[in-house]
Amino acid sequence: MQRWRTDIDNPSLGKWANQLQKQVATGLSHQRYGDLARWLEALQSLPLLRADNIELNASRVGASANKPLSEEQHNTLETALKALHPWRKGPFELFGIHIDTEWRSDWKWDRLAPHIQDLRGRRVLDVGCGSGYHCWRMLGAGASEVIGIDPTPLFVVQFHALQKYLQQDSIWVLPLGIEQVPADLEAFDTVFSMGILYHRRSPFDHLRELKQCLRPGGELVLETLVIEGPMGMTLVPEGRYARMGNVWFLPAVDTLLSWLKKVGFTEPRLVDLNVTSVEEQRATPWMQFQSLA
Repeated sequence: MQRWRTDIDNPSLGKWANQLQKQVATGLSHQRYGDLARWLEALQSLPLLRADNIELNASRVGASANKPLSEEQHNTLETALKALHPWRKGPFELFGIHIDTEWRSDWKWDRLAPHIQDLRGRRVLDVGCGSGYHCWRMLGAGASEVIGIDPTPLFVVQFHALQKYLQQDSIWVLPLGIEQVPADLEAFDTVFSMGILYHRRSPFDHLRELKQCLRPGGELVLETLVIEGPMGMTLVPEGRYARMGNVWFLPAVDTLLSWLKKVGFTEPRLVDLNVTSVEEQRATPWMQFQSLA
């Protein structure tokens, strides 16, 4: 049976640390997720390989060996990884196999990294982290601990597939939503919420939840969709937006800044405004469902 790591030994997490084992068991319940057994079988079928090189600071996070894999090892590894389709956030590279994910998440990281506070020695929370691509980049940037949360169990299994070879102690991806993080935790130096706000029915509740995770003086890194328009303007799409369902509120930039001030953040600022291109988000052999392209 797969054992999931919940060994986050940090007094500042308080009562949450004591709840994690039960929360993880619920989030990875075979009764709730019919495909979980298939994903776990793929995870168990990953070959035992020794990584001579670990790369957390490159566009393709991954592991490699000084000696090339045999054809059998390569095929076994690729088959197991492709059984965990779809791969959304990345890219990754494991022993010469390029996991060409739907998103070029490295581009987003490159846009953000110059503007955020130095992550060295900081405890970081990544909300809606997917399989943990940005968590690895945060760890590579020097964070002392990185906890990613995402309620989608496939992404957690994908993270464990990567962790099998990257073998880093101070990083976790847990099958949780932010609603399961205790209120007023105030345990993190930096909190990331990227690509989440527009999926929330109540953006103010989400912003408050993020703020309650931060220690006093901590930093929120927020990335979301915005529209052009004056202060106060917000779009509420009637149907799908950018080929996505479950899109609720799209504020203008100044509107979003006012929301942040309203819930108690100080000196919010815009550091990058970018149009998502079909080069940055697209279908690939590793994500064959509908995408932006």
